[in-house]
Amino acid sequence: MRWALRIAGLLLVTVSIAGLWIRGVDHDPALWHADPTAAERTGAPNDALAAPADTTRAAPDTVLVSAPSDPLAAFDRVARGSPRVEVVAGSVEEGHITYVQRSAILGFPDYVSAKRVEAATGASIAVWSRSRFGHSDLGVNAARLADWLAAAGFE
Repeated sequence: MRWALRIAGLLLVTVSIAGLWIRGVDHDPALWHADPTAAERTGAPNDALAAPADTTRAAPDTVLVSAPSDPLAAFDRVARGSPRVEVVAGSVEEGHITYVQRSAILGFPDYVSAKRVEAATGASIAVWSRSRFGHSDLGVNAARLADWLAAAGFE
């Protein structure tokens, strides 16, 4: 019984230290304020890309067909209204903005970069959501993009 308590204590301390380290990582804009139209995807299942057809170097997971008027501003309102979101760099006025959203318990950071683009269907955005840590995100980035885009009025 003492052995099990010691292991549980060691695991608790390890998780606590990892959580503190993860929450303290720097969001270097030079690394994370990425252009979603030029996304260099790794093939790992920990990112998601949404954009109109033929506006990004990599094939988007979600092809945006129509967008609300002022698409980047609409997306920005939804992103900023979401829990645990901060702006890393950029602005709507610049036409390119990157956010970080942290997971609720351990604070793992996911980065979401959005950029205004002109598509054949008119003004829209390209958005790239990706995890900083780990190989798989269990679909979190794709679900986030689907939710934020729907709430902003994209189809």
